[in-house]
Amino acid sequence: MEFHIPPVERALDAALRHKIDQKTKPLGALGQLESLALRIGRIQRTLTPELGTPHLLVFAGDHGAAKAGVSAFPQEVTWQMVENFLAGGAAINVFARHSGLRLEVVDCGVAHEFGARDGLIDAKVAPGTRNYLEMPAMSAAERDAALAHGARIARQCADAGCRVLGFGEMGIGNTAAASLLTHCLTGTPLADCIGRGTGLDDAGLERKRALLARAVARAGLPAGADAPTVLAEFGGFEIVAMAGAMLAGAERGMILLIDGFIVTSALLAAARIAPAVRDHAIFCHRSAEPGHLAQLHALGAEPLIDLGLRLGEGTGAALAWPLVRAAAAFLNEMASFESAGVAEKL
Repeated sequence: MEFHIPPVERALDAALRHKIDQKTKPLGALGQLESLALRIGRIQRTLTPELGTPHLLVFAGDHGAAKAGVSAFPQEVTWQMVENFLAGGAAINVFARHSGLRLEVVDCGVAHEFGARDGLIDAKVAPGTRNYLEMPAMSAAERDAALAHGARIARQCADAGCRVLGFGEMGIGNTAAASLLTHCLTGTPLADCIGRGTGLDDAGLERKRALLARAVARAGLPAGADAPTVLAEFGGFEIVAMAGAMLAGAERGMILLIDGFIVTSALLAAARIAPAVRDHAIFCHRSAEPGHLAQLHALGAEPLIDLGLRLGEGTGAALAWPLVRAAAAFLNEMASFESAGVAEKL
């Protein structure tokens, strides 16, 4: 599946910087909001960006390795949390409601049948991946189907007028998958990519490290293996679908709100497939998962907030959204020295 993402235009950079600098404030006084406003205008290719109502999509899927002990929680929690999302009771529901985000859940491969439900998008490839300790997590055909599902959903959002796409996820075992993806795609030592996920104790963390080292040895991937191969070996259907949605969203000129560790693993893979997708990303928060630092370094990213979060679900994206909105608002609405009749610095 090919994606054609043109590099983000920088022709307006000088005009955007001039507009920002002429606001009634000292130069640089709004800190990161100024660089964020520049990035928003650059992505939308305008001096007057319009964000509209963003879609926040929570991609869900199960992992075959979850039953081997890579998580502190049983696999059944995936579908139970999807039910919680649909009932409006999870953290992401609360934050989305209070931030004015439209929230939908995407079933990419949960080991449960939900039926047709309001707020649920059916993009199921299979009822969970295979156990990557024994074999590749998915076939090439399944990987491509997940990419296509994600791309289709992003394009439908764009066709409906959506300009901003936020990403969240749910899948017991997906921090382990993200650790493997991060190791393979960045070359960071595996141990530095592995954290406690859903709250493993010391013994559980050591077991997780041993299991993931076994998975790497089983796959025997060469250094620098391409992203599609790595995704098929270790990915989850929700991670692959997110990568497809990011690629298609960037292709349509959308702003991508990137959450934490698992979402950024999808962006890492997407950026290996089409590097220009990186320029459409706004990195919302720094996760407490240690592997997130390696991801951010590889992508040259500086997140907007650092609250020690490690919940996932898109919670970091929802919490950062008011900052994104504020950056666009000051660019559009704040008076300039000239329009306000305020004298500039001597």
